[in-house]
Amino acid sequence: MTASLIARGRRRRARRRHAVIGGACALLLAGFALTLMLGQSFVAPQTVLRVLAGQDVPGASFTVGQLRLPRAVVAILAGLSFGLGGAAFQIMLRNPLASPDIIGISRGASVAAVLAIVVLDLDGPMVSVMAVIAGLAVAIAIHGLASRGGVAGTRLILVGIGVSAMLDSVIAWTLSRAPSWDLAEAMRWLTGSVNGAHLSQALPLLASLAVFGGLLVSRSRDLETLRLGDDTAAALGTDVAATRVAVIVAAVGLIAVATAITGPIAFVAFLSGPIAARILGPNGSVLIPAALVGAALVLVGDYAGQFLLPARFPVGVVTGALGAPYLIYLIVRMNRTGGSL
Repeated sequence: MTASLIARGRRRRARRRHAVIGGACALLLAGFALTLMLGQSFVAPQTVLRVLAGQDVPGASFTVGQLRLPRAVVAILAGLSFGLGGAAFQIMLRNPLASPDIIGISRGASVAAVLAIVVLDLDGPMVSVMAVIAGLAVAIAIHGLASRGGVAGTRLILVGIGVSAMLDSVIAWTLSRAPSWDLAEAMRWLTGSVNGAHLSQALPLLASLAVFGGLLVSRSRDLETLRLGDDTAAALGTDVAATRVAVIVAAVGLIAVATAITGPIAFVAFLSGPIAARILGPNGSVLIPAALVGAALVLVGDYAGQFLLPARFPVGVVTGALGAPYLIYLIVRMNRTGGSL
């Protein structure tokens, strides 16, 4: 009888999980289709399909094929990366504040990009390469500073916040010395934007998701056991040290590559995990739902910034406006509960 109840509960949770993931995929696909059709002008669905099939349609081939399609594809792939990487950190450290936005990893990539643009006068792929390398280097530094006597989530977050503050001062100093033509480019990059996206930028994002995202998903079961604490996870057969290393490398890789392409789109990595967890409930790993939520946040945020607000704003401004109140709410909640989230 007990075994039957357990099996029935597992099937029910699996159905709920599959329904959530399927619904999220359907909504994301609908949003993708709408962003291709709607804008300053309307493009009929059949015309969009003709463009996607490679036909040359006067007007629509440029509007859909060169403007809307690359922007939507890059937004979705970057959102998947931010959502998946952010949720992995939050699960591993058992704290919703443990997001790359908060603990300085995104800031590491930003410092490298600003220095590359302002000091070294670089652009394009070289800026992206430097941003990825710096993001990985900052993550290693934060982990090293926080790992004395074992990595504690709260200690790593506090170290990351301190490192992020120092990196912010480097960015401010660099921008204060930047000529006007470099300042505009650096500020556009720091805001987080998919303006001017092109399909070639999707290739590194796809490769990152295939390699790093695949590694995270393959470790999802071990990652979930870390929610129970290191000692319990080890007792259940999880190699805690190896899981932490794999998760950190994969999550930082995802965040660094996405940041290198779009800039640090604010709070997507921070918001995706909690939103997905609220929707999914206790029905399995939150990684894939969080990735889908991240994609939806970037796609919808970019569309809203273009067409639904009084003026045009980069997607990072829209997501920042959503994430800042939630961050304040978490901090107030921590204060009221004595540090418990």
